[in-house]
Amino acid sequence: QVQLVESGGGLVQAGGSLRLSCAASGRTFSNSAMAWFRQSPGKERELVAAITRGGSTNYADFVKGRFTISRDNAKNTVYLQMSSLKSEDTAVYFCAASTKWYARTPAEYGDWGQGTQVTVSA
Repeated sequence: QVQLVESGGGLVQAGGSLRLSCAASGRTFSNSAMAWFRQSPGKERELVAAITRGGSTNYADFVKGRFTISRDNAKNTVYLQMSSLKSEDTAVYFCAASTKWYARTPAEYGDWGQGTQVTVSA
């Protein structure tokens, strides 16, 4: 099991930037695929970005070119750098860990953080 704690959310104006962090403890971090999901009221949780154990990345179309996921195995931390934020990016952002090499769906992730709110004002 992995314990995950997100930080870095907040209120930002459209066009601005934020960096989310997710600190992990428990199971060896380097053995986990990691991802960021988001969920807004009335919508299903959706994948934002994922990173494999080896560092390969995958992004949802709606964030390509604007968001970057990265991991620092020495610090047991995964990051989500968000730029050119839009009002539609407003959501609770969740960090998740999987025992798989790579995973895309929420069901494939067994460990979740509590979420951090990101609000983008127009």
